[in-house]
Parts: sequence; structure tokens; C-alpha cells
Amino acid sequence: MAQRYLQGDTLDHAEEDRLKEVVSLWRERLMDISWFMRCLNESIARQANAEDNCTGRFWEGRFKSQALLDERALAACMAYVDLNPIRANIAQTPEESDYTSIQQRIRAAVSGKQPKNLLPFVGGERLNMPKGLPFQLDHYLELVDWSGRHLDPRKRGCIAENIPPILERLGISPKHWLYLSRNFESRFKGLVGSVEVVQKVCAQLDKRWVHGISDCRRLLSATPC
Repeated sequence: MAQRYLQGDTLDHAEEDRLKEVVSLWRERLMDISWFMRCLNESIARQANAEDNCTGRFWEGRFKSQALLDERALAACMAYVDLNPIRANIAQTPEESDYTSIQQRIRAAVSGKQPKNLLPFVGGERLNMPKGLPFQLDHYLELVDWSGRHLDPRKRGCIAENIPPILERLGISPKHWLYLSRNFESRFKGLVGSVEVVQKVCAQLDKRWVHGISDCRRLLSATPC
């Protein structure tokens, strides 16, 4: 019916009513992250099970969906994801971590460019700011490299040495940042940002409480470095 409608065919009343129901369902699914993840997980699970000649779930648990509400949350989540291969001991450095955005950015930066298929870094906040990530690329690369050097708990290092300037601008202490770079996904389940921003969004959504608000207050609210 949808194909006939798009081709300009005339539908009777019963077909029009049924098509409206189907279109309404499609619209709901296009906005539903859970439905998207269900479709994605199912296809991956079928491929993996066929390769391993087995059955069952491919992923251990449900996906997590966090709303990144400000610069602090954005930077912390990006660095956490970019450091995943290093924490898993799959790569020793960010530039060696295959299939990651940080590797693409580093390779492009060698030529003084930014990847065309990734959102560019456009610097700090300012009036008439172009679309992009509100950090300087070199500052972010330094931050990820610095964070990666402190992931091994057996190598404490001196966290006060050569602190990337991006932390000073965001107002996150080095100690809190290193904790975030190891535990971002496990600490936050929903809204992520400074406690002031989270409380504002909670008021807009008519929510009285959000999981992780105490960690937002402790780790992402402005503190001197």
C-alpha cells in the first residue's frame, strides 16, 4: 500500500486508514533507540551465531543511552570511547587503535587536516560559532594521550605534570578526569553534565530524580585544577 501510495495510486478508505496506522508505527520506530538497537543486535547476533555454529544472545546486557548535556560530559564520553582499545589492551597508543575516530583524527592531523566524515573541532565557545566540537583538536589529542598514560593502575605517574589546558578550561580536576576516563559508562546511565544543567533538564522533563546526579555533582561540576 505504501508503494502504491507513493506511485500516486488511489487507495480506498480502508487502505488509507490502515496505511495511516502503519506510517504512525514507522514514525515511532524511527524515534525509538530501543527498536534501532534491537534490529542492529539481531542482525549481528545472527551473523555471529552462524559463524560460530551456535545460538543465543550475542551481547551480554542491554545498551546504555546517555544524554550529554554540556562540554564536560561531551569531552569525558569522547575520551572514554577513544581509550577503549587501550583499556582492553588491543592497542598501545591511540594512533594504533584501529577502527576508531581518534586514529582517523590523528592521521588527518599529520597532514594538517581534519577527517571530512567526522564532526570537526572548531575551538572554544564564541559568538557565531560554526558547527563542530567546541574544543581545539591539538588540545583534545593531548588530553587523550595524557589520559592513556595513566590508565594502568600499577603506573601511578605524576598526574599534575603537563596537564592539558582543556581540563583547565572545563574546570575538571585531573584526579576526577582520570576516574571519568576509566569509569564513564559504569557511573552514568541517563543525563550527564554539570549538576546545574542536569537539574534544569530534570525540571523540563518533570523528573524529580536522575541516576548519577551525585556523580555529576562530584565529577563534572566546576572545580579548580
